[in-house]
Amino acid sequence: MPVETERKFLLADPSWKKEVTRSVHFHQGYFPLAAESRTTIRVRMADQSAWLTIKGPASGCTRIEYEYEIPCRDASELLAGPAAGRSLEKIRHYVPAGPFVWEIDEFLGKNAGLTVAEIELPAEDTPFIRPAWLGKEVTELPRFRNSRLVLHPWTEWSDAEKAI
Repeated sequence: MPVETERKFLLADPSWKKEVTRSVHFHQGYFPLAAESRTTIRVRMADQSAWLTIKGPASGCTRIEYEYEIPCRDASELLAGPAAGRSLEKIRHYVPAGPFVWEIDEFLGKNAGLTVAEIELPAEDTPFIRPAWLGKEVTELPRFRNSRLVLHPWTEWSDAEKAI
């Protein structure tokens, strides 16, 4: 069973920007599921590629993840149809650090002002280099998940919600 082990952090300062090796624009949307569901189904487009992703409930920083490449035309139709109204856009910047690459998402639109760094690891206990620009960890705070940001965007958060 494929799994994703990912940790998320806020950023302490913008010094990461000088280490970016490439940047990609993402448009992604989420399908409405039952309120009690802890599974997400996402369609995502970037450059000339698109994917459909199914993620299961999180256990710590790990969860099952199935991802399939789909035609861009299908992704566009899904973003305009079933995922309409539950989408977001972001610029993902790639920053290498040791054997891993950090993915730093600068959110756009209703989530503008939020920037989150993510690192995918082979296992939860895998050590990694913690760059000086890395801030507080938000891995286990569901409000920082993209699937939640489409429902309750950063620009609508209270000061208490933004405080960690």
